[in-house]
Amino acid sequence: MRGYVRLVLVVFGVGDLILAGWMTFFPADFYALPTLDWTPPYSEHLMQDVGGEKLGLGIVLTMAAITFDLLLTRVALLAYTAYALTHLVFHLGHLHPHERGLSIELVVVFSLSVIAPLTALIATRTTAFRTADQQLGA
Repeated sequence: MRGYVRLVLVVFGVGDLILAGWMTFFPADFYALPTLDWTPPYSEHLMQDVGGEKLGLGIVLTMAAITFDLLLTRVALLAYTAYALTHLVFHLGHLHPHERGLSIELVVVFSLSVIAPLTALIATRTTAFRTADQQLGA
C-alpha cells in the first residue's frame, strides 16, 4: 500500500503543478478546453486564482510524497479529496446534453479523481510512514 499512496501523491501533485502553470500563465488557452465553455463567461482573474490554488495544493501533495510524513500525507489527500468531490458534484449537475460521450468521460475521470485519493487516504491507516526522528536523520 505504501507504493500506492506515494503514487497517488505524485500523480495528483505533479498533475496539479502542471495544471497550475497552464492556468496561471496561459489562462485563455486553458479555458479553451472542451467543457469549460459550458459555463461562461471566461474570467482571466478566476483562471489565475484557481491556478494559484492548484499550485498550492500541488506543492502540498508533492511535499507529502517526498517526506512521506503521516500527518502531511493525510492532510494532502483529504484536501485533494475535498476539491475532487466538489468538482465532481459540480460537473454532475452541469452535463451537456449534446456532448453525451464527453459528459460520460468527465464523470468517469472525475470519479476516479475522488476514488484514488480517498482510497489512498484510507490506506494510510495500515501504511508505514517515517517517524519525525527518521526524517531529521537522527
